[in-house]
Amino acid sequence: MRLVFAGTPEVAVPALDALLASDRHEVVAVVTRPDAPAGRGRRLVASPVAQRAEEAGIEVLKPAKPRDEEFLARLREIGPDCCPVVAYGALLPKVALDIPARGWVNLHFSLLPAWRGAAPVQHAVLAGDEVTGASTFLIEEGLDSGPVFGVLTERVRPTDTSGDLLTRLAFAGAGLLAATMDGIEDGTLNAVPQPADGVSLAPKLSVEDARLDWTTPALRVDRVVRGCAPAPGAWTVFRGERLKVMSVALLPDRTDLAPGELAVTKNAVYAGTGSHAVELLWVQPQGKKPMKAADWARGVRIAGGEHLGA
Repeated sequence: MRLVFAGTPEVAVPALDALLASDRHEVVAVVTRPDAPAGRGRRLVASPVAQRAEEAGIEVLKPAKPRDEEFLARLREIGPDCCPVVAYGALLPKVALDIPARGWVNLHFSLLPAWRGAAPVQHAVLAGDEVTGASTFLIEEGLDSGPVFGVLTERVRPTDTSGDLLTRLAFAGAGLLAATMDGIEDGTLNAVPQPADGVSLAPKLSVEDARLDWTTPALRVDRVVRGCAPAPGAWTVFRGERLKVMSVALLPDRTDLAPGELAVTKNAVYAGTGSHAVELLWVQPQGKKPMKAADWARGVRIAGGEHLGA
């Protein structure tokens, strides 16, 4: 099939690579989000998918909105058979969905209908799911509600951050998307409607969603830290300034600290929660680089009775 691939972030690149390597299909163009400011200089930078496509010598389309008439006209000229999608980052209007003969097929990082939305991996970690996965489905106008072509499963490890899990799913899902294209092309794969039960939503996490509540159990604190890593990044307040908490360890045997209360030894920093304590492993003070929590504690000279989150 002639394919137009739609995707934007680094997590979409493995799928693009898998399709570029296919001897059954031709990626004739890529659709991605417009260049965005990045770095200290805030200069415009092309998306990871755009950069990879340019390396491969493929036409890159960067519509401000996928309903822009100039973009739609070019897509009609290209005439793709199918448009595989991974984390493109914009809603596709029906006028765009109707252009490829075999539709737009999305690789979504959850076991649909669970975790429909922009942040499925983060919500799986936040919820404490033991198993998640990826699904390929035919995009329709509803939110991730189209019929499913194929799925794969992935165990959520106890120490997984969202970044860890998403990386594994990106590479495993690349193979699933390529196999889905093969099945659509040769007619052996039929999309199955999603069940009505088991629907859950995974909206994009806000900075406020990442704020740690030290009155919740330690298990919840750990899930927020891992679920919000690397972005938006779990955080709390110390002495009136924001402190990012990048990793913690559970300490089920230590229950002597009040929620948010800090205790410091020569090589460790502990914080109380609504159940038992956690050890702070890595933190990032406002305006500074990430550092070991013990180094941070030595620098700020934590006094007895000081708390996080006050």
